This record gives sequence, structure tokens and C-alpha cells, in this order.
Amino acid sequence: MKKIEEYVRSIPDFPEPGIIFRDVTSILQDADGLRLAIDSLEALLEGVDFDVVVGTESRGFIFGVPIAYNMHKPFVPVRKKGKLPCATISKSYDLEYGSATVEMHRDSIKPGQKVVIVDDLIATGGTVEASIAMVEELGGEVVKVVFLMELGGLKGRERLKGYDVASVICYEGK
Repeated sequence: MKKIEEYVRSIPDFPEPGIIFRDVTSILQDADGLRLAIDSLEALLEGVDFDVVVGTESRGFIFGVPIAYNMHKPFVPVRKKGKLPCATISKSYDLEYGSATVEMHRDSIKPGQKVVIVDDLIATGGTVEASIAMVEELGGEVVKVVFLMELGGLKGRERLKGYDVASVICYEGK
């Protein structure tokens, strides 16, 4: 059986020279790769007591929903500003070039619920940091944050100090 790293397509000099883009679509396009990715993320949750899976738009949905389904847990989406129809809370965060805002429904997390956050990639950690802040604002407790891939050179994990963070694959560079 192949390792998950073998399913990742690496594209040099995208989106700019010197950057190696780690493409998750090559995992999704292979049934064995997709199964391995979801199973590997679920393995990071073994022994973790939690109530809710939160996934960030959009690839956190791709991996978070099957995990929630397999583990019989509800799924809560974190979306870009203006995409959710009911009352929301929001958090803004800085990107490399500018800023972004994410939202979640105000009634999506109940006080005291234990939450796992799922995303495909941790780079600088801004999106997940904002997601954690919203979960905590609603009274939830983030008990684990899992990623399929981590770009260690961007030090996103450092932004999430104090949280249990795990990734299936870690690339040392950016």
C-alpha cells in the first residue's frame, strides 16, 4: 500500500518562484488516496473524547464530513464571511497579503461541547486560530486540531500553542 505522501502532487514555483505547492486534489482523485487520507486523520483522533467536528471552508469540509459521519458526530462548517444564512459570529485574521474573515452560526456550538477541528493544511495557522476563537466564544472547548498536511517552515503550529495539534504529513519548508 502507498503512503499518503505518494498521493500528494508537488508543484514547484506555484503560486510564485521558490514555493512548492502541495496539491491535495491528487489525493481526492484517487479512491485509495482519499480513503487513506480520511483513515489517517481518524487515526489521529483515536482515544479523543469529543462531541462535534468543525471543518474550515472548503477542504476542511471534504475531510471533516466523512470523519463526522464515520464517528457519528455532528459537523459544523466555518465559512467565509457572508455565506451562512442564520445569525453568525465572525473573526478576522491576517493573511500574507491582506486579511480575511470567517464565520460560523451562533447556535452551532453549545457551551461545554468538546470540539475537534479538521482542515487539509496548516500553513500560517490564521484560519484555524480564528476558528478556535469562535468555538471558544460560543463556550466550546477545542480538544484536538488535525491536519492532513503541515508546512512546518511557516510555523503555523506555533500560533496554536496550548492546543493539541497533529498532522499526518509534515513538510519542513514553505
